[in-house]
Amino acid sequence: MSLTSANSFFEIAAILSLATLLSMVGQKLRQPLIIMFLATGILAGPAVLGIIASHEQIALLANMGIALLLFIVGLKLDLHLIRTTGPVAMATGVGQILFTSAIGLVLALWLGLPWLHAAYVAVALTFSSTIIIVKLLSDKKEIDSLHGQIAVGFLIVQDIAAILALVILTTFGSRMAGDVSVLESSLLIFVKGVGMLVLVALLMRYVLPALLQRLAQSQELLILFAIAWAVLLGAGGEVLGFSKEVGAFLAGISLASTSFRDAIGARLTTLRDFLLLFFFIDLGARLDWSTVGAQVGPAVLFSGFVLVGNPIIVLIIMGFMGYRRRTGFLAGLTVAQISEFSLIVAALGLSLGHISPEVMGLITLVGVLTIFASTYMILYSGPLYRLLSGPLKIFERQQPFREAAADSVRELPSVDVILVGLGNYGSGLAEDLLRRRKTIIGVDFDPVALDKWRARGISVLYGDMSDPELLDHLPLDKARWVASTVREKNLNLATLSVLKARGYEGKVALTAVNQEEAALYEKAGAQVVFRPFSDAAEQAADALSHAMGALPSHIDWPVAFKEVRLRSGSAFAGQKVRAIPLRTAAGVSILAVSRAGQVKYDPGPDYRVYPGDRLLLMGPVEELRQAEKILEELAMAEEEVGQERFAVTELAVGGFCQCTGRTLAELQFRQRYGVTVAFIRRDGNEVAAPGPDERLLPGDRLIVIGAAAAVEKIRQQENL
Repeated sequence: MSLTSANSFFEIAAILSLATLLSMVGQKLRQPLIIMFLATGILAGPAVLGIIASHEQIALLANMGIALLLFIVGLKLDLHLIRTTGPVAMATGVGQILFTSAIGLVLALWLGLPWLHAAYVAVALTFSSTIIIVKLLSDKKEIDSLHGQIAVGFLIVQDIAAILALVILTTFGSRMAGDVSVLESSLLIFVKGVGMLVLVALLMRYVLPALLQRLAQSQELLILFAIAWAVLLGAGGEVLGFSKEVGAFLAGISLASTSFRDAIGARLTTLRDFLLLFFFIDLGARLDWSTVGAQVGPAVLFSGFVLVGNPIIVLIIMGFMGYRRRTGFLAGLTVAQISEFSLIVAALGLSLGHISPEVMGLITLVGVLTIFASTYMILYSGPLYRLLSGPLKIFERQQPFREAAADSVRELPSVDVILVGLGNYGSGLAEDLLRRRKTIIGVDFDPVALDKWRARGISVLYGDMSDPELLDHLPLDKARWVASTVREKNLNLATLSVLKARGYEGKVALTAVNQEEAALYEKAGAQVVFRPFSDAAEQAADALSHAMGALPSHIDWPVAFKEVRLRSGSAFAGQKVRAIPLRTAAGVSILAVSRAGQVKYDPGPDYRVYPGDRLLLMGPVEELRQAEKILEELAMAEEEVGQERFAVTELAVGGFCQCTGRTLAELQFRQRYGVTVAFIRRDGNEVAAPGPDERLLPGDRLIVIGAAAAVEKIRQQENL
């Protein structure tokens, strides 16, 4: 007997080590771990290294992994998402399942497969991997986009269909060869199913909420209960003649309505992935490579259909329902592979004797090919769409009314900012811009964010700036700025590139997550770079330092203290302390003001406060809240006080003064005219930022910048 067969612990250690090495390779190739786990099983199986001998132990771990997978699917089953994405999730999910299974069945029968084998292959082709798709969309920051929400919606529909398939197979499939009639079998299963549902419903109503509330006092105990509950109902489902998968799924649904579902799901995800490792290893190890070789041709045919046919089916359905071809294409790519559910259904069919090992090998091979290829299709969906955008027009209605309804860009005489990205940071920026009376147009691919701002009367547009077609709907010729709050380097660089290609003459602001990105954006041509993390950290450090130096401690005070940062839009910015009615209106005192790292204690009535100052207030708690509202009161002036825009003009030397031969210092240019010489055009060349000793020559043309009034005055002198 070999060492590996005698020592199961050593065997598991060797398998896990091999899986780790292959997963590192898969990470470099940007492939999902499922592929690497299958490869581990193939290498560790009898066909190559022959490490695996403890098949029963690995099968037990695999079964627990499947039970946890179904438990978490039930735990996170969000039927609300299907409703919020409208009929498209249901229509696309059901339509894709029907068309894919029908075409798959025809292909399988055409290849000569028996009816039952062909049916299993057709069903396997319909399911797509929720785990892989959610992971890829999350990595690309597209999970909240319209196509991301639609994709997750119809993946949920697929998950429900997969559960129904498991129920049908386990309840009726095992009785196909028996003597019990279909009617008797159906009635018995119906009674058992109703009994199980009623029992779980009663537990959900009267037992589980209170029990979870007590268990939640210990996170470890809560997670232990969740695992035990999943395994217990899984075992119960198997005893009643269903399957452990169905029981575990029902266990997840029973906890999905509790407030602890997210905490349980987050803690169990890692354990699920670890245990599923053994399912795919076991599957890879059991592949009979003497039969798989003959399945390469059919596997390539079925893989081609899944990779191309499934996205086309989704494109047709979504195009008919009024979505743009880009949304349909990006959503369609998410169904261009078969899933772990396909392999689970096939493995169940093999255990029931419905399919042969050859068909199991065929389905597994299709899974490997489609998952491998579709991963790159999703990762590079942007370039792929730009390549196929023209031919895809046949899948788009002349008026894509569903997405056009999400756009509300009005005709505006001018636009201060086209704001790309309306998430947390973008929404905060939009609020402050509106407070400053700026005209903005919002661009985002999150329908919820668009609905929020549309309700406030703001012009919004669905899409992202890397899509050249989006620019046709934006008034770039009227926009002074395009500001992107998206923290994704490739998208920001694509935005710059597209704007330059369209000849946009305004300014661009981008958001960087670190100094390297900021330098890259500035080099690429961005005029302003936002640094939200750095700026927020600096403000937080200022607040903490101020609190350390100003807030009293170690005393049980009968009053409260609160620090308020004076915003630039406040009606009291630039005012003296005596003009701020905190004491009269709220009975609150200003103890100190922090500015530029310095603290001014007990500021007098003539002390002025400015935007960015931190005011330390003292008073009762309720009055402090009222004082904060007073300080946040907005200035009501229609125009910004004390802010005059710069203007630029070009002047000919001699046109407004006899300056030839004299230096800027001799002319006292800045002192006399109140403007700055930005650069000088001379003989076709430009002298940038000329110094005070720069001598003006005949034919020079000065580009000057300054306050609008000063520039207008000097322009009038030239015209005299």
